[in-house]
Amino acid sequence: MGDGQSLLLFASVCKGKGGSYVAMLGFLILFPLVVAGVLLVVRNNQARNVIVGASGLVIGVASIWLVVSYLGAPWMQFEFYSPVVDYVCMAVSVLIAVAILYFGIRYKNVWACVLAVIQVVGSLVFEFAFAHGIVVTEGFYLDSLSLLMAFIIGVIGSGICVYALGYMEDFQAHEPEGAKDRRPTFFALMFAFLSAMFFIVFSNNMVWLFTGWEVTTVCSFLLIAYTRTDEAIKNAFRQIIMNLLGGIAFLAALYVCAIQFGTLSFLEFLQIGIANPAIVVLPVTALAFAGLTKAAQMPFHTWLLGAMVAPTPTSALLHSSTMVKAGVFLLIKLAPVMLACPVPAVMVILVGGFTFLFCSFMAISQSNAKRVLAYSTIANLGLIVACAGVGTPEAVWAAAFLVLFHAIAKSLLFLCVGTAEHHIGSRDIEDMDLLFERMPRLARFMMLGIMVMFIAPFGMLIAKWATLVSFVDTGQVALIVILAFGSAATFMFWAKWLGKLSGIAAQPENVETKVHASEWVAIVIMAVLVILSCVMLPVISWFIVEPYVASVYGTFGQDISSTNLWLAAILTVFVVIVLFAGLGRSKAKKVDVYLAGVSRDNAERTFTNSLSGESTATARNWYLEGMFGEKRISPVGTALCAVIIVVAFAVSAVSVPGLF
Repeated sequence: MGDGQSLLLFASVCKGKGGSYVAMLGFLILFPLVVAGVLLVVRNNQARNVIVGASGLVIGVASIWLVVSYLGAPWMQFEFYSPVVDYVCMAVSVLIAVAILYFGIRYKNVWACVLAVIQVVGSLVFEFAFAHGIVVTEGFYLDSLSLLMAFIIGVIGSGICVYALGYMEDFQAHEPEGAKDRRPTFFALMFAFLSAMFFIVFSNNMVWLFTGWEVTTVCSFLLIAYTRTDEAIKNAFRQIIMNLLGGIAFLAALYVCAIQFGTLSFLEFLQIGIANPAIVVLPVTALAFAGLTKAAQMPFHTWLLGAMVAPTPTSALLHSSTMVKAGVFLLIKLAPVMLACPVPAVMVILVGGFTFLFCSFMAISQSNAKRVLAYSTIANLGLIVACAGVGTPEAVWAAAFLVLFHAIAKSLLFLCVGTAEHHIGSRDIEDMDLLFERMPRLARFMMLGIMVMFIAPFGMLIAKWATLVSFVDTGQVALIVILAFGSAATFMFWAKWLGKLSGIAAQPENVETKVHASEWVAIVIMAVLVILSCVMLPVISWFIVEPYVASVYGTFGQDISSTNLWLAAILTVFVVIVLFAGLGRSKAKKVDVYLAGVSRDNAERTFTNSLSGESTATARNWYLEGMFGEKRISPVGTALCAVIIVVAFAVSAVSVPGLF
């Protein structure tokens, strides 16, 4: 079967069926929005705890119900159109731009004001001059990739919201006396985020998709700026400026779709691109650019690093289940079109590959745990982006699993780091060498998250193996080299952290009893999801990932045998048993640290040195700042990726007939 014919399996959909699916999609979109409105006005802590806990449970169960009930069903489009929704989306887009303009004027940020004006004018002109007469009757769709994303948003996102209850209570307690309690706004934004993400992954109408896209941008801005410090405001504006650039590119793609193709159906646009890739080069490049900005790829990676100033639940939500996942979701959806469009494909492959390589290197130089997680997130997103650019069935299979395992493992790690920071007073990895004794359960959960990211037999390594196979199949040696060196750097920074967690002391104070129950609930849920996703890897492949790949390409795209997948699943069980079996049951006798018989204060690890002076025994990691520091590598990666993007847009523009 030829490429065009096999990829045109997009047309094999089930239209207008499954009313229960439509109801559930609507519920998942609207219910978090209603909860956000309620939380905005609720000031009582106990009432907020009940609402967030119950709502998180409802959203999680609804997401799981959707996954279970959909398994084995065909790719579905649902006949749903309402002019009211169109007008609401237009109003929301305008309000977002006005809000950004207000904040830009208030904080004297010229670029935010300029970009907000461009977007609001562009949105109004587009709506009244071009989009008004275009009707997308199948407003929603559902496929296995959307299903995977819905699970990540509904279960992981809700778990993070529950975790935030205890975390934000401690966070507020550490605020200066008399500081305003902005938790109602915080939780409202968290649930609005979930609503917008559901809207993105279910919308076939590109205008609706764009609206959800922009809602995530402004929610992220407000969450990053939560503390209202100068640093938080600065980083929030960096985020919104970079994502407004992507939003304007998205809007430009909508103009092309409406004017040139006469459609705003996302699936119809993909079919047009598959059938005739030469005519969609510019809009695909613009949409891919929007995906790169949202996924924090170089040269836009700094906005995600800046987001680390926000409370940990915000970091977890942005990095694992929302915001950045919207970017890679769009790129994976565009993958079959990019397979036939070399210009955007090369742009995406190179930017993703270099981002993976450079950010993996920079993570080596970091001792701040949240910055290590941030660079790791950007790097792994780069790998997913590169897979989407390759666009083959094997690469898309690998990308889907990278999305899943990264979302679950990284959410677990962020939650663990946030809890550790509150109870040991530091997020520095060098201060975590006593964590195994001070917080033994938390340390094991953190070690589990780290091992999932880079050690066999856990799922992330299996997904990287599949990525390597897909890169080998392309015959591009450069991709293989980038993956090899980036993975080596990944091994180094994770192994350093894992080694620190393994350190113990003689009589440290156990502080785990002070951790809030809501934090433990969320952490345990994430840990269970990590284990289940690795153990059920073959099942997830058969019932979710392979059906999506087959519906798009006509082949399953799996280069790793089922035997190897089951072997990895079985080995995962043994590793987890070893990690947790001795928890609370150790009868080992604790003795002082051996310091050659000349110790002075064992608790402080001090000893008498050869000059009869006092020294402290320390074991610190090597961070190679001079070789892999941000100041050395970041400018190179930023400049290189910026040039690649500019060249790609120039070539795309030249390819448009009659434009020049």
